[in-house]
Amino acid sequence: MDISIDNELDATGLRCPEPLMLVRNEIMDMKSGQVLKIVATDPSTSWDFPKFCKFLNHELISQEVDGEIYSYWIRKG
Repeated sequence: MDISIDNELDATGLRCPEPLMLVRNEIMDMKSGQVLKIVATDPSTSWDFPKFCKFLNHELISQEVDGEIYSYWIRKG
């Protein structure tokens, strides 16, 4: 995936709700339009992050699963 990112967050090894809390805090410190890449291992992120984006008007640009690694690209709304 060739997406220009502004921040990267490693949430591997963390379980719900920790990845979502970290993403929320990271996004709060970013400017509108900036892109955050998240790498996680918790399967619940596959439904938590899309709902988070929809609820708070952020754009989930892409999400990928590679074995037990979940990657997400979110553009702050």
